[in-house]
Amino acid sequence: MTALLYTLGLVAFFLAILASIGLHELGHLIPAKRFGGKVTQFFVGFGPTLWSRKPRAGQETEVGIKAFPLGGYVKIVGMLPPGPSGEQRDSNTGMFTQLISDARQAEWEHVTPADEPRLFYKMAWWKKVIVMAGGPTVNLLIAFVCYLAIFGLYGERTTVADAGRPVLAEVTQCVIPYVENRTTCQAGDPESPAAVAGLEAGDEITSFNGTAVTSWAQLKALVQANDDGAATLRFLRDGVEQEATTNTTVEARPTGTSSTTETLRQVGFLGVTPTSHTEVTHGGPIYTLRQMAGMAKDSVVSFVHLPAKVWGVAKAIAGVEDRAADSPVSIVGGSRYAGEAVSSSDFPLTEKLVFLASLVGGFNLFIGLFNFIPLLPLDGGHIASALWEGLRRGVARLLGRPDPGFVDAAKLLPIAYVVASAMLVMGVVLIVGDLVVPVHLTAE
Repeated sequence: MTALLYTLGLVAFFLAILASIGLHELGHLIPAKRFGGKVTQFFVGFGPTLWSRKPRAGQETEVGIKAFPLGGYVKIVGMLPPGPSGEQRDSNTGMFTQLISDARQAEWEHVTPADEPRLFYKMAWWKKVIVMAGGPTVNLLIAFVCYLAIFGLYGERTTVADAGRPVLAEVTQCVIPYVENRTTCQAGDPESPAAVAGLEAGDEITSFNGTAVTSWAQLKALVQANDDGAATLRFLRDGVEQEATTNTTVEARPTGTSSTTETLRQVGFLGVTPTSHTEVTHGGPIYTLRQMAGMAKDSVVSFVHLPAKVWGVAKAIAGVEDRAADSPVSIVGGSRYAGEAVSSSDFPLTEKLVFLASLVGGFNLFIGLFNFIPLLPLDGGHIASALWEGLRRGVARLLGRPDPGFVDAAKLLPIAYVVASAMLVMGVVLIVGDLVVPVHLTAE
């Protein structure tokens, strides 16, 4: 039964991501056709074609599925304009200019005179923006629907320390790096400062280094600001006040508030957990948008650290270091998460469904935001080109200058090739990492 549930969870997530990819491409296809563009192909996946349906009478778009479900594409005719002199292929010997020429020739091989009015590059700049923004916008809408269902029906669960002076629910016996996905101590783990002090569950902390403690938030701030300094704690045990001394240590701990990503910072660490309770907050569309805004902010920060985190996965594959628990995952890792959650006996059915919805929402949020990065071959690169075209044409009109014409996105192809190569390498590393050194929901 466990294996069956694991498979069901994996397949459910996998199909949800395939559907998201297809809807992303529909976000491009529908406005492109609405604006008169010619779309010859609509495919989910890359590589060899597994199945396709050729255009029938009165149709012009081939629809199909390819072997590797790592994305999708729609072929819109006329994405690249002719060269500066109207040529479809330049005569040159430079490596990058040759790449541009080859791409331009490939773009124009299947363009017929009848297609001229329907070429993508001839669309108004704002139409180009709508067409290219349609895909990632669909991903953001999928994420919104997922999170709206979670926040509206299930609510956001937040663990909150009980009011008043902190009463300890747990004392960590050793210091386990936060990024390591385990909860039990191992040989070589240093003893936690709290264990050195002799603190026990049920102790009520009354002061820290001479400062009276009235709440968990205050104690947490005092500990984190103490770095690796000496610490004197006073506490009540069975109604009797006692005192203990120790030294806090410095550890990387989460300091962000997002429910999807965590920001780690080196802070003072004691090793205690207070008694707490769960608060449930329900919210509608506005609440969901506010929560997603925070998630988006953290996602943008994660983009900056993505190459370094992928490099960490590469080192884990090579056996140089253990894979961090907060490392990024591919669709393979996401599918494993889904399978483990659905097959686990630790979660009730409702929480399993919520986890799947949050996983699908998180992937779509990431994919949507990532595609808005203004670099080719991402959708954001085409959007930036269209916006630049509209800006310079508008400025030319205001200044009474000649129309500068269409922006030639082909000139940015060398950058696109570099970005695409980097994305391919990172994608392969994450897939291999998810197969060789996978990250699990819980420690094995």
